[in-house]
Amino acid sequence: MNRVLLTALPLSLALMACSEQAPPPAPTEPATTATETPAAPVAVASPVTSPAITVEDLAAQIRTISSDIFEGRGPGSKGETITLAYLEQEFTRMGLQPGNGDSWTQDVPMVELRGEIVEPLTFQIGDIEMALKPLDEFVLGSPLLDPEVAISGSEVVFAGYGVVAPEVEWNDYAGIDPKGKTVIVLVNDPGFGNGDESLFKGKAMTYYGRWTYKFEECARQGAAACIIVHETAGASYGWEVVRNGWSGPQFDLPRGEGSDPVVPLAGWISRDSAVRLFEAAGMDFNALRETADTRAFEAVALNATASGKVNNEVRKADSKNVLAKVVGSTRPDEYIIYTAHWDHLGRTFGNPDDNIYNGAIDNGTGLGALLELAEAFASDPEPPKRSILFLAVTLEESGLLGSRWYAENPVYPLTKTVANINMDALPVIGPTKDVVVVGFGSSELENVLADAAKEQDREIVQEPTPENGFYFRSDHFNFAKVGVPALYAKGGIDHREKGKEYGSAQAVDYVTNRYHKPADEYSAEWDLRGMAQDVQLLYAVGKRVADSDGWPQWLEGSEFKARRDAMMAE
Repeated sequence: MNRVLLTALPLSLALMACSEQAPPPAPTEPATTATETPAAPVAVASPVTSPAITVEDLAAQIRTISSDIFEGRGPGSKGETITLAYLEQEFTRMGLQPGNGDSWTQDVPMVELRGEIVEPLTFQIGDIEMALKPLDEFVLGSPLLDPEVAISGSEVVFAGYGVVAPEVEWNDYAGIDPKGKTVIVLVNDPGFGNGDESLFKGKAMTYYGRWTYKFEECARQGAAACIIVHETAGASYGWEVVRNGWSGPQFDLPRGEGSDPVVPLAGWISRDSAVRLFEAAGMDFNALRETADTRAFEAVALNATASGKVNNEVRKADSKNVLAKVVGSTRPDEYIIYTAHWDHLGRTFGNPDDNIYNGAIDNGTGLGALLELAEAFASDPEPPKRSILFLAVTLEESGLLGSRWYAENPVYPLTKTVANINMDALPVIGPTKDVVVVGFGSSELENVLADAAKEQDREIVQEPTPENGFYFRSDHFNFAKVGVPALYAKGGIDHREKGKEYGSAQAVDYVTNRYHKPADEYSAEWDLRGMAQDVQLLYAVGKRVADSDGWPQWLEGSEFKARRDAMMAE
């Protein structure tokens, strides 16, 4: 393996550390239900901090936020109560205003679904019955709140990558009617399988390649079920990640009037199962898969039917986002939003030696950065011309639900939201020459970032594996999805003093030994000089956008541009 790949892999692992693809441990304590009264918060003393963004201040905030007293910041737990009280206390101390009218919080309802497969996914091809093995060959679930969801004798169609992208004149559903049928699709973007970089964004995954999009498009098409064929290269993770991620409780937001449709049944099948199914139907999966990477592809019926049933146990609970703002001096109704998720995994009772998931890096670093930025903006003798909203979101570890709730229920109009800047799992390895832009080439915010980075003698770079779709795995994505230009950037691995190999080793060590483990604790051995530079850099980006007259735009070819253009034209 060459040096480029050796250095790329650890950074990819570090980026994955803030994603939902590596499944968290099973819930270790129940969320508080809407009818329960949480205990009174424990008082936590504020650290001594200054208006400047400094290593000392960041260390003080992260050390506090990730201390045992917060009990791992589990949503719905005592840890949430303590966290919310602390954030309100800090924002008040720093001189910010409540971000939701007179309130510091926004209620985020959530639904916990515990699904049980009571009838396996079974395909009937003529006289052949093909029943797949749960978890080994398929996973299946339903986002509906119904106690029982099933398909029986549902016609099966293959729709390639399941993409409808008018801006590039692509429609995998052309020529078929998927209503009420079971749709089988591939993961990733058209062109991924054959390496055709002229399609979509070439090597870089777009949102059309994400598994979440596949289910959403199936729902828009009126399908009864959507099944994704798992392939390790296209998904960027093995079958065990799918298996683990779908074998526990699933969390979602309640769906009200005007909510987007959802496909009643959704799941994955293994590639080997897909090959056997297509062969039984008299078709060549590999040949059809190759065609799906070309404009010559046409969706086909498999001359097969599908059946399966899932029972759901539904429980409703709630959590809260925290909002604080600095009011702009000349355009107070226009907003730049900084985000960081406050939640982590709470407590575990399976480890007698250490039963708290402190989440110091994930995401004590992001939360500490949010507080430092808030204090810097609130103390600035020249207030920003536009308002700045500091949004600490909940339920990131459960599927980016807190940021999604805000994006779908914004406190301030999206047409007045200029940009989002997100912080998640910032590196603590010291100063780096590089600044990694996740989703490189997405919006004009990167131009502002590049100019500010030059003043630090740093260079912005693309993440090494854009085909893995890390842009869609942190809270900024929910803003991008509704059209708001969003930036997710942080220090890379090219350590200014110790080189790339040192940075790579540190990234691997974190993912291997601390990510989503009780060992993710604050350490006085951290070198926070690089993190301080990152936060100062993101301050500069927000300040420049806030003080400008311009509105950063999505770049041509972005799948989010049309949504923004339509929004601003209304």
